[in-house]
Amino acid sequence: MTRTSSDGAFSLADIRANAKQISPYVVHTPVHCWTGREIGQLMGPDSDIYLKMELFQHSGTFKARGAMTNMLALSPEVLERGVTTISAGNHAVATSWAASVLNVSAKVVMIKTANPLRVEAARAYGAEVLLAEDGPSGFALTEKISTEEGRSFVHAFEGRCTALGTATLGLEFSESCGPLDAVIIAIGGGGLAGGASAAIKMLDPDCVIYGVEPEGADSMHRSFASGQPVTIVPETIADSLAPPMSLPYSFALCRDNIDQLVKISDDDMCRAMALFFRDMKLAVEPACAAATAALTGPLKNELTGKKVGVVLCGSNIDWETFSALLKRGEEASVAKPTFAHGE
Repeated sequence: MTRTSSDGAFSLADIRANAKQISPYVVHTPVHCWTGREIGQLMGPDSDIYLKMELFQHSGTFKARGAMTNMLALSPEVLERGVTTISAGNHAVATSWAASVLNVSAKVVMIKTANPLRVEAARAYGAEVLLAEDGPSGFALTEKISTEEGRSFVHAFEGRCTALGTATLGLEFSESCGPLDAVIIAIGGGGLAGGASAAIKMLDPDCVIYGVEPEGADSMHRSFASGQPVTIVPETIADSLAPPMSLPYSFALCRDNIDQLVKISDDDMCRAMALFFRDMKLAVEPACAAATAALTGPLKNELTGKKVGVVLCGSNIDWETFSALLKRGEEASVAKPTFAHGE
């Protein structure tokens, strides 16, 4: 049984039950053993790198698991009144997707700086999208919608249902790979890292879990240091990893199940994006590249020769932004040749 600070604990049986409940709706995403030329040169021939390909999930992100878990927990009467949320992008898309699948109304608030591709994706799933000036005004608008219209708020990363959703990813990963020496997971608010790490630790207690944050969005680092959730002003290209705070439930799960936190730079993520494009032929957003940036950067020496799992949390990015960041990654690789082209 894993410890939490609110909402109650959950067990492996609870995770399995939720996995069964959401299985008609979500993708059991594949695990890929990465054997490309460049990753082999970077990590050495004795390293086994397993990628959990959550970018192939419905809505393009792991957040589909938490959104669906939250909505299935609502009574039919409550669900009929619809849902609302606020998000920089991926969670809004996932909530819109889940609402479309369950045939309920979604009214989502997105910050005006959200990637246009994500705004259009949410609308394509049938959601009404409202654009807010910034986070505080967005949360206020979402609260108003929930109060006045009776819509249920689906949180992007906090709460037991959200964690149970992301725990199904950890369950799938462990059951697909068997015991792993380490697993690397990106951290935004901590919903993914908290839930997935809890499940992995239940099945594989000796596995070392690394949580990865951008240098400019290190709320979990600061929360660990202070012993409680903190609020920050994030500044990073990885908008999917940049909520302005950590919160009690996800913080407690991360504190209890993550062994070490690691920071990576924006350039590190761009280099990893370029590596994925060259070696895996994948176009990923910065957040999706964060865990690999840690693997091939600050954790390289520590994890060389190990059996390592890496969560590719999702990817929703437009071509123009991707092209610019890919160019930045190639230029950064030249400036830091230990990461460039397998050298």
